[in-house]
Amino acid sequence: MHLMKDAAVCLLSGGLDSCVTTTLAKQHHSKIHALSFSYGQHHTKELKCAQKIAETLELDEHLIIELDLTPLGGSTLFSSSKNAIQNHELNSIGNSIPNTYVPARNTIFLSIALGLAETREADTIYIGANAVDYSGYPDCRPEYLSAFQAMANLATKRAIQGDRIEIKAPLLKMSKKDIIKTGIKNDAPLQYSWSCYRGEEKACGHCDSCQLRLKGFNDAGYQDPIEYNDYPAWYKQQ
Repeated sequence: MHLMKDAAVCLLSGGLDSCVTTTLAKQHHSKIHALSFSYGQHHTKELKCAQKIAETLELDEHLIIELDLTPLGGSTLFSSSKNAIQNHELNSIGNSIPNTYVPARNTIFLSIALGLAETREADTIYIGANAVDYSGYPDCRPEYLSAFQAMANLATKRAIQGDRIEIKAPLLKMSKKDIIKTGIKNDAPLQYSWSCYRGEEKACGHCDSCQLRLKGFNDAGYQDPIEYNDYPAWYKQQ
């Protein structure tokens, strides 16, 4: 039996990792306040998925904050971008920072989550960052999260009064295979999660995020519950 703690804030993008992370958080906290962002991304399908995940998990609160980051530029994930999202070979994903990187995204999102944690009296913030099978984003690394934790310890009224808010990334050192196995074991609603960079009816199957997801399901020995327009040549359906 898990020892239930007080409230937590979960960053819920609607993706696979955030879905599993939020499912795990719910097992340890009496209240879950989920936080999603409409930041000018290429599509909003992931936000609809986040809503469905929040409803399925019966979370206490799910906020979707409008925060237009498109003036920053610098990412093909923005709806205003004129550049195409690049697809890479699976074995080269993570070797460099891709053009889907959104400048300072996790820093901005975690900062708002920190403010929400103070107002909701939450002890913990959960983020689905992963540093093993990931796309090369600098704000998913362990040293980044350690640095943000140090900043959070200095930046809040609660912390300087001796009541720190902990930043947790339970999937940080897991492979996608292990994340999927963990999600299935804990009844995470993976069928409602969305990983594709493109917001079509079905996932494309070829963007970096689709390939990492499919590799995880392939390695774990499970069929991905979402539908794809196509599959990479290396993928073997279970």
